[in-house]
Amino acid sequence: MAFSRPWIPFREMGEFRRNIDDMLKHLGGKIGFPLESGPTAAKPPIESFVEEERLIVRAELPGIDPKDIAVNVVGNMLTLRASRQEEHETKKRDFLHRELTYGILERSMTLPQGVKAEDIEASFSNGLLQLTIPIPEESVPKEVKVHVENTESKPPGGKTS
Repeated sequence: MAFSRPWIPFREMGEFRRNIDDMLKHLGGKIGFPLESGPTAAKPPIESFVEEERLIVRAELPGIDPKDIAVNVVGNMLTLRASRQEEHETKKRDFLHRELTYGILERSMTLPQGVKAEDIEASFSNGLLQLTIPIPEESVPKEVKVHVENTESKPPGGKTS
């Protein structure tokens, strides 16, 4: 006589998830969020803005050890690269929800011409990497005033009779 165990939906979902994860691993995919295949890296969210003739770039890297962060500049291409390794334990877990990204996180962006890598300052606090990049004077955004003419007294096309 075979004993059947009671049906527990969450346990069944966990087993289903493990089966899908195992299948994707065998196909060469990367498990994590977002699901990607191959060697491509997940992209951390960033924001960038100009403040007082400096370009500020911020990247969210929660749970990343600062020693696992690399900032590289080649020409005018800035690349942020970080890694977070999954902690492996012998105990098998039945995850109910899993969205943490493990592996390589990478983001690249083009810098203004003339930026010098040695002038870039980097700080890391509370999972937020901040780069402060001095912008060369010739690359600082300049505001151009738009002159608006009074169009009420002129006919269409700008000709007067």
